[in-house]
Amino acid sequence: MPITADFHMHSSHSGDGNTPVEQMIQEAVRSGMTQICFTEHQDFDYPESPEIPPDFFLLNTDAYLRDLIGCQTKYAGSIRVGFGVELGLQPHLAQIHTRYIRSFDFDFVIASSHVCHGQDPYYPAFYQGRSEEEAYRDYFSSILENLRLFQDFDVYGHLDYVVRYGPDKDTHYTYQTYQDIFDQILMLLLEKGKGLELNTGGLKHGLREPNPCSAVLKRYRSLGGEIITVGSDAHVPESIGSSFARAEDILKECGFSYYTTFHHRVPEYHKLT
Repeated sequence: MPITADFHMHSSHSGDGNTPVEQMIQEAVRSGMTQICFTEHQDFDYPESPEIPPDFFLLNTDAYLRDLIGCQTKYAGSIRVGFGVELGLQPHLAQIHTRYIRSFDFDFVIASSHVCHGQDPYYPAFYQGRSEEEAYRDYFSSILENLRLFQDFDVYGHLDYVVRYGPDKDTHYTYQTYQDIFDQILMLLLEKGKGLELNTGGLKHGLREPNPCSAVLKRYRSLGGEIITVGSDAHVPESIGSSFARAEDILKECGFSYYTTFHHRVPEYHKLT
């Protein structure tokens, strides 16, 4: 059967979201999803800037959970709605993240890298004064730093997020250019029993492939990786399940027979057609 579980979504509880939880759920039901998981942003110590106030990506988890529980009950007969979070990792936050995750009964935890050595690659300043390859390499190296210090998560999200915003995006980007770092990342994920996310959100940003690219996914599978979730990174209802047919094709081309969802942090596997 087609992929009917979107495991990367944001509502108005995320700093960069404006759509209420219930409206996102209603669209997910309408679009044929059988389960979804909200993964609201929690980015402690996000760098302050004139555009971004210091608490912009801080999640009020109690308010989020209260809202979600009401909707889980209301829509229980139509769709399973998970309680997730997307943690913006930084090496110095490892202990804070561990305490935070232990404070709530999450269904699913995405680890992501939105900040690399004090800068978000979303902004052009991250690339100034160095080549695109140097900037990308710095970003991928920071993921290794995070993985060595923190492990209370389920999958690493949009592993090559940086290519969404680079000067040439993924025009010249290849897995082979960064294979030395990627292989270390993938081996460490497998050693820790963690999975990867196939994130279709990059396609909306003009990328040729999702995040991470298919070559990274294929390498992960060849190394024995099996845990692979699929998420649209939807911040608005019309993005829910975006490009999932293409995601299914990519997974099969990369050697996957199943995709993964999580409930109470336990993986569940769904066969691809």
